[in-house]
Amino acid sequence: MKRVQFSSPYLPYLFLLPQMTVVFIFFYWPSAQAIQSSFYLEDPFGFGATFVGFDNYLEAFKSSHYQQIARFTVVFTILVTVFSLSIGLLLATTADTVIRGSGPYKTLLICVYAIAPPVAGLIGMMFFDQHIGPFVTMAAWFGWDMKVGIDYVDTAFAMIVVAVWKQIPYNFIFFLSGLQGIPVSVREAAAIDNRSRLGRFRTVTLPLLAPTAFFLLIINMTYSLFDTFGIIDVIVKDKAANNPITLVYKVYMDGFRGNDIGGSAAQSVILMLIVLLLTVFQFRFIERRVHYN
Repeated sequence: MKRVQFSSPYLPYLFLLPQMTVVFIFFYWPSAQAIQSSFYLEDPFGFGATFVGFDNYLEAFKSSHYQQIARFTVVFTILVTVFSLSIGLLLATTADTVIRGSGPYKTLLICVYAIAPPVAGLIGMMFFDQHIGPFVTMAAWFGWDMKVGIDYVDTAFAMIVVAVWKQIPYNFIFFLSGLQGIPVSVREAAAIDNRSRLGRFRTVTLPLLAPTAFFLLIINMTYSLFDTFGIIDVIVKDKAANNPITLVYKVYMDGFRGNDIGGSAAQSVILMLIVLLLTVFQFRFIERRVHYN
């Protein structure tokens, strides 16, 4: 293959300049500002700031409320990621074998992804509404008096269900593309060697989908940590004291509702470090089991 030749050695950097400018303005600069603010006790109206060192971090780590939110965030992230990936893969496998009605089937599954997270949260609240919610009615058949927005466990259940429902189409699209990219000759050879459909899926299909699954694992964990903010905001209705919330929503509540700029900045830095360590762990240990060829 021919290498691309530029007329000037500075031309490639010129092409990269717009993207790097966007990254610097919307990522590096705010990150640096957050790190700086985390060491100060700032006036919310900008009249002054007092250097407090690591007090904001120590206060966050010592807070039992913050620890409770961190534990719920871990559980929430794991459950949303596992169920979103599992159901998305199951539906993609089913769609890959559908002969009649495959078009409407795929369209009905994919169209959910076009819904914005706040709208998904609003639709979810309608499903879990105390008066008209069908899920509340079904739960009552089994003796479950579901009170979303009041009971901690019920609210957490609704948040997980809505978050999973919103993310399934995204996983479905990528898993279906990965399944359709498997050569027919490989499938036929696998069918000859192993008559069990589950065995063929475990030994042939799943390893070939490993690169797609690894990519979706990172995307889904990021979605669970950050992109579910709109869903949580609609479900808890600003009553976070009696409802489960995640770490990213805690940053919003302390910074924009409580006017604790330094404390929320410290929490955002902690969350950024957690995501960084999680990403390094995924690429160092999980990616080793992924084969791209």
